[in-house]
Amino acid sequence: MKHICTYWKQQDRRGLPYLAGSTACGNGCILLALGRIGQPQERNNTREGQKGVVLFIALIALVVMSLAAVALVRSVDTSTLVAGNLAFKQAATSAADAGVEAAIPWMATTQTAQMALNKDPWTDATHAFNVDAPANGYYSSIAVPADLTADSTWTSGASRPGTGANFDANGLDSTTGNTVRYIIQRVCRNANQLLSTANCLFSDSSEDNGSKRGRLSYEAGLGSGAISGSPVYRITARVTGPRNTVSYIQAYAY
Repeated sequence: MKHICTYWKQQDRRGLPYLAGSTACGNGCILLALGRIGQPQERNNTREGQKGVVLFIALIALVVMSLAAVALVRSVDTSTLVAGNLAFKQAATSAADAGVEAAIPWMATTQTAQMALNKDPWTDATHAFNVDAPANGYYSSIAVPADLTADSTWTSGASRPGTGANFDANGLDSTTGNTVRYIIQRVCRNANQLLSTANCLFSDSSEDNGSKRGRLSYEAGLGSGAISGSPVYRITARVTGPRNTVSYIQAYAY
């Protein structure tokens, strides 16, 4: 048997030379690739160096998405909380009207009772409107109480509770959970004195009509009948409600 081996030089697709040969053995011929001439076999180092980079980038993206989700949830919770607080605040402000509505009838009833006793606030120092009465929430000057926002101002011995269909004796509205209390202050500089000497703020009856605004002015040292207007009273109502909501409103009556 005769063996014939032939080798020849060829180039691969990248233009690198390599040796190829054939060996004739009987009826078969086998092509042998013996390798490139002068060129070591290359390895795909770049691809191997990239192993794990995709996982690292994916983890970073996952962390960023998680932080964004947490921020979104907290933003929604904060918005809901703010909206709820605003709703409670508005409800408390509306409930404060009950304090004003309770104060005005008390003043009218007190004035009627004093007139029945022939008491004149201009000449009688014992008139109910010339004397402080903290238990009734009434003060004959604006100097007392000194701080309308202090909790001590709104105790049961220094203010009166609001009234209404669902209010208890302490001014608690069972339907809303709001507690309403009010105080009345005569807008005068001097406490426990007659209207003629208390340096009070009066409305001008000549301007007090449906088409004009009432004119207000301070007067002092004038006797009864010297002023045709009415003394001005300031009503302050405070409401405490759910979530420590506190609201104040003021109204003037004369």
